[in-house]
Amino acid sequence: MTDIEVEDLRKTETVEYWINELFFNKLSIKEYVKSLINPFNIIAGTIVLVGLAFIFMRFAFGLNQITDSSNTQAWGLLLGVGLFTGVPFSASGFVMGTAVYIFGLKKYQPVVTNAILLGFLGYLFAVVFLMTDLGRPWRIYYPMILSFGPASVMFLVAWHVALYLSVQALEFSSSAFEWLGIRSLRKLVIGGTLMLTIAGIMLSTLHQSALGAMFLLAPGKVHPLWWSSYMPWLFFVSALAAGLVYVIIVTKLTQMFMRHRADERYLSSLNDITLGIGKACALILFTYVGLRLTSITYENAWGYLTGPYGELFIVEFLLFAIAPLLFFYGVQQKSAGTVQVAALVTMIAIILNRLNTVYITFNWQLPHRELFYWKEVIVVIAVLTIEVLVYRWIVNRMPVLRQHPDFIGEEHG
Repeated sequence: MTDIEVEDLRKTETVEYWINELFFNKLSIKEYVKSLINPFNIIAGTIVLVGLAFIFMRFAFGLNQITDSSNTQAWGLLLGVGLFTGVPFSASGFVMGTAVYIFGLKKYQPVVTNAILLGFLGYLFAVVFLMTDLGRPWRIYYPMILSFGPASVMFLVAWHVALYLSVQALEFSSSAFEWLGIRSLRKLVIGGTLMLTIAGIMLSTLHQSALGAMFLLAPGKVHPLWWSSYMPWLFFVSALAAGLVYVIIVTKLTQMFMRHRADERYLSSLNDITLGIGKACALILFTYVGLRLTSITYENAWGYLTGPYGELFIVEFLLFAIAPLLFFYGVQQKSAGTVQVAALVTMIAIILNRLNTVYITFNWQLPHRELFYWKEVIVVIAVLTIEVLVYRWIVNRMPVLRQHPDFIGEEHG
């Protein structure tokens, strides 16, 4: 046994190391609890407590306690935000993993672990939203096993989301094993990085487009300005952009608020990485805008621009049209700030597009529709707050924005 292995064994056998260093950031329990008392945690804790109370009411007394969803309004905010909007941004792990491990673009290596973590948490909390929204959540396995129907879009989405969540967990586990000091398992995961990345490409490509394919079944319910036979392609291409802009925005936020958890390798590379991602975003969004124009022309939906939802479509489309121009300008001027603004514009456009498609314009011809039930809004905010808190907890402890000192120079996939 080598000296390093002996040291690893000594560390893992020390209760103080596991509890004090790993979980409480080298503070005593009293000091750690005291450090939690700050304005951010107080506000976040209040939001979470109220949200959890409503979630308890939902499971104790029924779904109608927190949502106005019905047979005519099938998708509420829980799925509109948590699943249909959250999943495309969770493509961050898929797109960055592909860039680094398949195409060998090693300059993006400093952010790939963070991108994979964002993707994993995005899918994990999409499942949380789904379980909260399902009328009978204990039957979650029905579309996957008992109602076995490979021709069903729901069958495809259910299996692919479950499998891809598992792939993301395995991809991120190498950082967790570094944190725990378990070299053998880390080495095993690193050895399977290429296989996991390929599996992620197949699964993510299929289910991102399948989310759009679900709405091919509802041509009379989705407004004609959003419904199109191109929907699988539109959902997939917009998911590529969503994953990339999510990385840009979150890396900027970590640069502002979590610098103390990042190393110089991460911080010094962000501007160059932001410009590189911005170039890819410009190309993807030009493609998306072209597809969107083609789809509306093909479906002959231009006449609906003068209807009640025409203004909403124009706002959404203008955001998509402006974003690639901003990306192009920012890259040409080597302005990371402009690229970050373009990323924010793109994020707003994608959120608006998904909510318009699955929620705001769904069943648009009904005379009376209830939107944005206040309890459902609070539950959505609470679950998103929990996601932020979990992300912060992990980044504060694990080597996400920094390299673990015991593994510097070793292979990372």
